[in-house]
Amino acid sequence: MRSAGRARDAGIDARVLAVAARHLAGQGYQAMSLAAVAAEACTTRQALYRRWPAKADLAAAAIAQMSDDETAVPSDDPFGDLVAELSDFQRGVSRRGRLSLVGTMLQDTTDPDVRSRYRAQVIEPRRRRIRAILDAAVRLGLADADADLEIAVTMCTGSWYGRALAGAQVPANWPQRTAALVWRAIGGPPDVPGPPNVPGPPNVPG
Repeated sequence: MRSAGRARDAGIDARVLAVAARHLAGQGYQAMSLAAVAAEACTTRQALYRRWPAKADLAAAAIAQMSDDETAVPSDDPFGDLVAELSDFQRGVSRRGRLSLVGTMLQDTTDPDVRSRYRAQVIEPRRRRIRAILDAAVRLGLADADADLEIAVTMCTGSWYGRALAGAQVPANWPQRTAALVWRAIGGPPDVPGPPNVPGPPNVPG
């Protein structure tokens, strides 16, 4: 009778994917080495190749761990929903390596399939949720029917990346201030709840 092989170590997958995500963010796709990932994850290249035959497979799997495909039903308070969504975005993009990963995905040397998966699993779900919130504002008569919501969606997260590239510290109340600016841009009523114009921390550059 043929003996069963050694049980697969489920912990290897988690270790390798965590290390791969760090290397992808810190070094970029082209420089990411499967041998280095295997060594840091305390496994062998053979074990890694059995799971992910190519670097693109490993990178895509690491990105899948960051999947942001949660769905949310907009409430009758779209401004509050927008602040909550931007607060969640701020928490996510502030995690170690996340901003560097954005830069990696913009590089021409990144595998096209890896870039496509990143957009589909990380970027697009966020954009869909923001768009749903803004659509709800229009539907409830709280925003102009002809508001340019496509540009408004990009403004929501783009303002964060713009400040990061400029080297400017992001104020603690960034979600409220950004939501208020976008809200006014789409014709929302000015009497939004909360204090969106509270000054940021002292000595904040930019």
